[in-house]
Amino acid sequence: MLKIEETVVVQQFTPELYRQFTDIVSRYPEQHPKAALLPILHVVQAEFGWLSVDAMDKVAEYLNIQPIEVYEVASFYTMYFLRPQGKYMLEVCRTGPCCLVGAEKIMKYIEQKLGVKEGDITPDGLFSWRGVECLAACGFAPVLQIGPEYTFYENLTPQSVDQLISDLTIKANN
Repeated sequence: MLKIEETVVVQQFTPELYRQFTDIVSRYPEQHPKAALLPILHVVQAEFGWLSVDAMDKVAEYLNIQPIEVYEVASFYTMYFLRPQGKYMLEVCRTGPCCLVGAEKIMKYIEQKLGVKEGDITPDGLFSWRGVECLAACGFAPVLQIGPEYTFYENLTPQSVDQLISDLTIKANN
């Protein structure tokens, strides 16, 4: 079961964020504002990098629904982060086909390379990593995707992981 971050964090929603909410809600039937919940959560997560309880409460208030309705959705879908993450989230497919060709070894390698356990953040704030369910690229396994853009990297090796982490570190520092 996913745990919602217990730290009290107050996140301010800007007028621009509320304009985005209004645009999203306008795409759905007026009598069903909750239909806009998933895309609104995506917008909030894109703005803050994760979904704090405070942010989810504000979304509930905006949509005129109960906070628990937002928590249920945010904790069900793995695409939503309920605690802060690194700038780059490395998500390694850990389902059968990827594991058969080395995904578990790649996850172990990433843990050693970054020096943090699954779900933790590197001290520089750049990286987090986790195993995820199927990324639908079995023919190119092992694979990972990197958020927030969700770029795919296939046929991973320790060398390709080294290059990827190096490239992202350089990108972040420029």
